[in-house]
Amino acid sequence: MRCGCDNVDPISSIIALWPTLLRAASGYSPLHIIRRIPMNITQIRNATQLITYAGKRFLIDPMLAPKGAYPGFPGTAHAEIRNPMVELPVDVNTLLEADAVIVTHTHDDHWDRAAVELIGKDKPVFVQNDSDAALLRSQGFTHLTVMTEETAFGDIRIAKTRGGQHGTDRAYAVPELAERLGEACGVVLRHPDEKTLYIVGDTIWRDEVAADLHKHQPDVVVLNAGYAHVIGFGPIIMGQEDVLNVHFLLPQAKIVATHMEAINHCLLTRHALREYVDANLIGDAVSIPEDGETVIF
Repeated sequence: MRCGCDNVDPISSIIALWPTLLRAASGYSPLHIIRRIPMNITQIRNATQLITYAGKRFLIDPMLAPKGAYPGFPGTAHAEIRNPMVELPVDVNTLLEADAVIVTHTHDDHWDRAAVELIGKDKPVFVQNDSDAALLRSQGFTHLTVMTEETAFGDIRIAKTRGGQHGTDRAYAVPELAERLGEACGVVLRHPDEKTLYIVGDTIWRDEVAADLHKHQPDVVVLNAGYAHVIGFGPIIMGQEDVLNVHFLLPQAKIVATHMEAINHCLLTRHALREYVDANLIGDAVSIPEDGETVIF
């Protein structure tokens, strides 16, 4: 390339022009581009994920114990199997470096004794309600935030969703079981420079969940799709048909399926879900990451 002047290194000229070219091409400053890390979701195990969003790392629903640390959940499918069924795919210390933790609810497969012992007590932790905040406070955690529809973490907006139900109406009609299932929330993350992310949490498909999807219009949906079952009362989280439900409602959204192959009562495998997704021709919209795998958006 000829630069139009003598005794000037053309490579140096290109380097000097690079900031201007970048601004013209993208509308962002070079520093902004260099600093921005794309949103990514690393599947850890069960519902535990490490999510990088707007430059912050969120540890979601940490279950950190080694394989087989706990008995299976009584009264659920395959209760004879100990939990978790697999080991963590990464060094636990990499998870402890997260900037904040989001706990959608405090069942043992989302917030376990190992998480209580290992996570720093001054780590920012976001919880769904005052009851969960009181529990974590009793465990020594000091930097707790009860999420609302308008919660902030720096310039990231966090919205708690209210549409979920962690089981069937038949299950919640039994007081003891209703107390055991309890509440579980979903979480929406927003930032001006990021895609909107909806972590649906532990729920079955309900009209209220559809309303939350319609309201927030997420670009990426994390769906707990392992089809966990309580014996005699049916599913307590979503399954393969619900992946299709989400796609039909928001065909432009990318779905990340999680909460599979790690806890005794989850009946849907990754292989079975992939077959279902392929049969319904929605493979481009659905990611089913293995433990340790990262999906980048």
